[in-house]
Amino acid sequence: MSATPTTPPPALRPYLTAGHDLLWQEADAFAAEHVAPHVAPRVARMEAAPGRVERKVAGLLAARGWFAVTVPAVFGGLGAGHVARTVLVHRIARVSAAAAAILQATLIPVGALLHFATYEQKGRWLPRVADGSLLLSIAVTEPLGGGHIGGIETTAERAGSEWVITGSKIHIGNSHLAGSHLVVARTAAAGVSTSQALTAFMVEADRPGLSGLDHRGGLGLHGFSAGRLDLDHVRVPEDNVVGEVGQGLAVAQSSSILYGRPNLAAVSLGIHEAVVDTTTSRLKTRPRYQGALSDLPVLRDRVGGMEARLRAGRILAYQAVHLLDQGLPCDADLINSKYLGHQWAMQSTQDAMELHGAHALDRDYVLQRLWRDIQHTYPPAGTGEVQRIRLADAAFDEDHIQWSEHLAAEAAWARPDPTAA
Repeated sequence: MSATPTTPPPALRPYLTAGHDLLWQEADAFAAEHVAPHVAPRVARMEAAPGRVERKVAGLLAARGWFAVTVPAVFGGLGAGHVARTVLVHRIARVSAAAAAILQATLIPVGALLHFATYEQKGRWLPRVADGSLLLSIAVTEPLGGGHIGGIETTAERAGSEWVITGSKIHIGNSHLAGSHLVVARTAAAGVSTSQALTAFMVEADRPGLSGLDHRGGLGLHGFSAGRLDLDHVRVPEDNVVGEVGQGLAVAQSSSILYGRPNLAAVSLGIHEAVVDTTTSRLKTRPRYQGALSDLPVLRDRVGGMEARLRAGRILAYQAVHLLDQGLPCDADLINSKYLGHQWAMQSTQDAMELHGAHALDRDYVLQRLWRDIQHTYPPAGTGEVQRIRLADAAFDEDHIQWSEHLAAEAAWARPDPTAA
């Protein structure tokens, strides 16, 4: 797998501008200089110490302002849109899915702030994201309810001009790096509809009562932190409510669809490209029967299937976010890009493991890392079953809320609040 900069394939030309091309080159150069195993052996160090949180990469990403790729210039961001964030996540994931995960995990709560925070709140938090002094996480998943938003048990109760939050969150991306966490908690009594029972709060990491367990490395994405947060009567001011009280479901769902799913599609795409590159390089250089393994029709048939899935996944990922940038209703396309992007990458990775034979089982071979990393793009933002149910809603014309259309006025992010003093 080459870490040198490449040019976008012609099939992506309808979705990319000259600015996207430049960002593509910059992301490839960044990955080659700071992440690639054979140039800057950061990936090797991350793999050698799975229990260590990778902070250096986060700092390098922050220094480039990439955590604010969708943030308008008025708040210090790049204002580059959704195709641009896919370019960044995709190209970095091609070299290190863990590094790409660090980037994409903060982009989700940033999106929630862009859509639901007041102008004053955006001015308080987003410039710090843009200058690299603040990373964010979004904390929805819980120990018992998992990703079932309706099962959230973390509570928030009013206490004068403050809210008191108690509960636990797990699998929180960037939990050990974030300076603030966007926490979704229950603010209504049992029996109230979930659509009105939840509220989102910004909780600073240094608030008394907020704690987290030491980082424990997972199956893959070594160096990426996805841990637990415990909130024991954590107090936050009224002004830390993001959106309206009772709007937490909308914050969580829209962030998952508009940011979580396409981000994971981009991670899957980067892994998928690395898998195909690794496999073709191996087969071309492995001698067999007065030729190379790549000459055998039975192997070329398998590789052809891998290439077909990769090309389809690439188009799916970029077309969906292109529609989002255009303000068109595309929730189902975003959902599908995550669902099929993972499924196709997973199938190609398994094919690659088999095509490599026993060599794939060598501990330090890159394919093992890719196989472990692709497992991590299945559960977040909804498993395959969840995605198929949402796609069935679209098939039956029952997907009544189109977040992509409802929250499409990105130009409004940059405009001051006309009601502000």
